[in-house]
Amino acid sequence: MRAVAQPYSAVIMDVRTGEVLQETDNSTARLHPASLTKMMTLYIAFEALENGEITLDTRVRDLAARRCAAPSRLGLRAGQTISFRYLIRAAALRSANDSAVAIAEALEGSVSAFATRMNRTARAIGMTSTHFRNPHGLTSEGHYSSARDMSRLGRQLYFDFPQYYNIFSRRSEDAGIATVNNTNRRFLNGYRGADGIKTGFTSAAGYNLTAMAERNGVRILVTAMGNRSSTARYNRVVELMDRGFRLAPRRAAVHRPSRPSYVPGSDDRGSGVAAGRVIRLQTAPTTSRFPRRRPQPGDAPSDDLIAALRDGIDEVIEDIREPDELVEVADSGRPARRFVRGIGGG
Repeated sequence: MRAVAQPYSAVIMDVRTGEVLQETDNSTARLHPASLTKMMTLYIAFEALENGEITLDTRVRDLAARRCAAPSRLGLRAGQTISFRYLIRAAALRSANDSAVAIAEALEGSVSAFATRMNRTARAIGMTSTHFRNPHGLTSEGHYSSARDMSRLGRQLYFDFPQYYNIFSRRSEDAGIATVNNTNRRFLNGYRGADGIKTGFTSAAGYNLTAMAERNGVRILVTAMGNRSSTARYNRVVELMDRGFRLAPRRAAVHRPSRPSYVPGSDDRGSGVAAGRVIRLQTAPTTSRFPRRRPQPGDAPSDDLIAALRDGIDEVIEDIREPDELVEVADSGRPARRFVRGIGGG
């Protein structure tokens, strides 16, 4: 099946450092993410598990309104209850839209409230070209993201929830009422070192994929959006992955992204656990409010003070004798970041 898709957009990222190795000129363009949206739905589900908002064994009741969720579906029926773990498996592997809605309602009570949480999390992660309207990614006005933002989200998922990330590499799983197969099997089976992460397709979006693979300690992430067929998507991602492994240094220090710290936004309607991780402010005094005793005439300087003064004098003398060299490039001899535009075509 070929799609009348949006413009093609792509990013190649070194997961270890977060460096963008190559990207198309429109890598920050606002495009339809389709089911790449579910990476955010699952990020929040994992976060909720970590927060204790819900457990994997919590029984979630399906609502009648969810029957209108379009394919792909797990097949939930109105009034049915199902364990939260099965909703995660179905959303991650089959890309089930009804499961994504069930996750949203279980955590926030409604799709609109969950979308608010999605947008809060996107801001905290640094996704600057993203706005969510729903948890599944079906085309909706005002629901958009970019190849750059989806790459950032994929990297955040990998580092923040390693205990759950492995679900994206499973070829199939029991989802309670059905066995679900991974929509990303072609990449997982066909590319050496592949272990994730999420496909997406709608007629408006075309064929999207955020993919990740590791070889010999080098981990590469590729996001490709707007491909015209599933075959074109696979071939393009393989090409970009190969290029990423050629461009990335064999050794690089791992720089983990910071976990999101949540601050209220203009569209936030509340606070508490449902808003994300709880931020606890340190309000206890960390120093004594009583001043130290002033030196008195006749007091001898302490040994620590004398040693500190000697060390400071020695450092000044060394600086005068041998001034530091000016360093203008990264230690490796290559620029700390390079932007190479124009990956492929549409």
